[in-house]
Order: sequence, then structure tokens, then C-alpha cells
Amino acid sequence: MTTLTASSSRPADSGYAAAATLVAVVLFLLGWSVLHRGFFARHPIVDTPVYERYGSAMDSGQVPYRDFAVEYPPGALPVFVLPALGGAHGDTYRRRFEALMAFLGELMLVAVALALVSLGAGKRWLLAALGLAAVAPLLLGPVVLSRFDLWPAALTAIALAALVRGRLRIGHLVLGAAVAAKLYAVVLVPIALVYVWRTRGRREALLCGALLVGVVAAAFVPFLVLAPHGVWDSLWNQASRPLQIESLGAALLLASHHVFGTGVTMESSHGSQNLAGTSADAIAVAQSILQISALIAVWILFARGPMTRTRLLYASAAAIVAFVALGKVLSPQFLIWLIPVVALLRGRRGLTAACVLAAGLVLTQLWFPYRYWELALHFGALESWLVLLRDLALVALLWIAVRGLGQRETERLAGGRAA
Repeated sequence: MTTLTASSSRPADSGYAAAATLVAVVLFLLGWSVLHRGFFARHPIVDTPVYERYGSAMDSGQVPYRDFAVEYPPGALPVFVLPALGGAHGDTYRRRFEALMAFLGELMLVAVALALVSLGAGKRWLLAALGLAAVAPLLLGPVVLSRFDLWPAALTAIALAALVRGRLRIGHLVLGAAVAAKLYAVVLVPIALVYVWRTRGRREALLCGALLVGVVAAAFVPFLVLAPHGVWDSLWNQASRPLQIESLGAALLLASHHVFGTGVTMESSHGSQNLAGTSADAIAVAQSILQISALIAVWILFARGPMTRTRLLYASAAAIVAFVALGKVLSPQFLIWLIPVVALLRGRRGLTAACVLAAGLVLTQLWFPYRYWELALHFGALESWLVLLRDLALVALLWIAVRGLGQRETERLAGGRAA
């Protein structure tokens, strides 16, 4: 369904790559259209009213973090306000927002295609990888329509494409924008900087780091000056979230509840449904420690190996998967972040990773949004087991990506080694 070994076919020429990208874009749009119809349109759980409230406030001249609370970082604000310009509300806002997300999804596909061409992808690899990225939103379901996560996912894809094409400074500029849009992208920063340091030297790495920090500062500093408490509250609100009901730890507690009859308690806070109690709190702390430890391990493992583009992409995938799979919060839209990084993984291990991601996407759609409240309010057995299977699939995906960091193959195609 996605990446095959690069040596399985000759590198695709630019005309073939352009045609394949166009087909992928059409396939993406067809899937986007299907998500508005029939089964997919039932029992929606949407965030667009929240985004509309933010966008309308900004359109009327209010300052985020100072005049109204925002739970997302400043880099997310453009995709909230653009659909609201001119006083758009209701269905008009929703249609504009969805059109913007569709455009960003297509931009993500183009970035993936550019990266694949730079990697010397053969025809089968190119088609399969773009196919995965194109159908992944349909596999995940209607959650993609009403979440803004295609914005940071597109920025991340562009940053990785720039890095593998040797445009290191541009890559760090865009990566800074991705961090400002949604903070998860910060897990790629150590990987990108080590890659530059080892391939281009300390001076270039310091310059790239300065460019990245400059973009993040440009997004945050104006609001820190105008409303420091509002920005801090936004960041703390995310960091202090309890054990969300879809996380791995919560899924294990729900499994224990169904098998052994242990008690579980749900509390709604921080815009989500969470498990409360001593056990849940302890698991939340343990998961945070495990998440940080896994990220540090990925960074060290990458830094100690050869600086090839293949390892750069496997390290990037491993870092984002570790952040998602092991975090105390795991919302369905987080899987959008995985689409471009998994699509770029090469070799048989990349093919396996793509199949596992596809399974995780489908497992998520089987219960969200259609049966979410059965899970959150009644701890439904079917939904609980589906969540656990999805979370275990993400753990397996992490293991595959980490194993990929051990690859020592030389990159003969498209220029070989990144240096």
C-alpha cells in the first residue's frame, strides 16, 4: 500500500511524478467528498464551532489570549480567522474551513511527492506512498473535516521535503512554523539540528537553529508582550491535561475494568473525557515519563548512526509516533500527524509501517465519532477493545520506526548520502 524498496524500480521521471501527484490529489478530493455523505455524516463530533468563535472574535478586532482564551498556539490562528473574514458564520464558516483543510491536504500530498522524487523513488514506491497519503483521511473518517491538524501536518511534510532536498534553512524555517502551529512538531527539532550539524557542520546547524527559533519567536512574542498570562494559561492547559480516555494507559484501565471488574471513573475537563482517580493519575505520570524517555532514546539513536536521509525520515516518524502513542492524551486527529511521515518510509519496513498505520486509522473510525459516547459515558466493551487495539497498533508502529533507525543501507539513488 506504500513504500517498497527503492531498488525495485528505476527512479520515476518528473513527468510521471507529476501525473502520479495529480492522481493522488484527485483521489484525495474524491475521498473528501465521500466523507460528507451517508454513513460518514452521522453522529458528528466537531470542533469547528470553537474555531468559528476564535475566528469571529479576531475578525471583530479582539486580540487572542488577551481578550479571549485560546487553547492552541499562535501559529494556529490563521486557519481560524481566514474562514471568518467578512463576518462569516455557521455553514459559510464550515464550508470555508473545510475547503481550507482540503487545500492543505493537497499541499501535504505535493510535499510528500517532492520528497519522494528527491529520494529517487521508483514508480511503484511513488504510487503506493502517494496512495497511502491520499486515502488516509478516508480511512480515518470525518474527524479530518472539522480539525485543523492538516495545517501542522502539511507544514511538517514541507519541512521534511526541504530537508531531504538539501534545502536545510528553508526546512528549519517551515519546521518553526509547524511548531508554532501545533507544538508536537518540536519533537523533530533535535533530529533536524543533529542532521545539519553532522552533514554541514556546527555553523550551519546554529544558523538553522536560529532561523527556527526566530519563526517560533515571531509567532509567540507579540502575544507574550500583550497577554503573557493568556499565553501561559494556553500552554499550561495542554500540559496539565489528565489521562484522556483514548490514551494507551486509559485503554489498559478499561481493559482491566472489563476483565477483572476494576472500577473506573470518567470526568470531563480540558475539552475531553478523561479517567480520574489514583490509578489514572499515576498512569498519566508514568506515561509522560515513558513518552519523554522514548523521545530521548530516538534522538540519541539517530545521533549515533550515519546521517542518511532514510534514517532522518525513520527518526522523524519514530519521534512523532512516540509522542502520539505514549502520550497521556491521544485524540483521533493526532493520527493525521502520522500520515506524511509514514508515507515517506522506504523499504519493506516502510511497507509494514504503512499497513499498520492504515489498520490504526480504520480501528479509530470504527468507533469515532459514531460510538464515542458509548465509550466515554458507558465504557462500552466493544469500543474499549477497539481503542486498545488501535493504541497497540501505534505501539507496534513505533517499534517498526525505531527498528528502521538501525538500517545501514547506502542511498544510491538521487544522489546517495545526504552529505
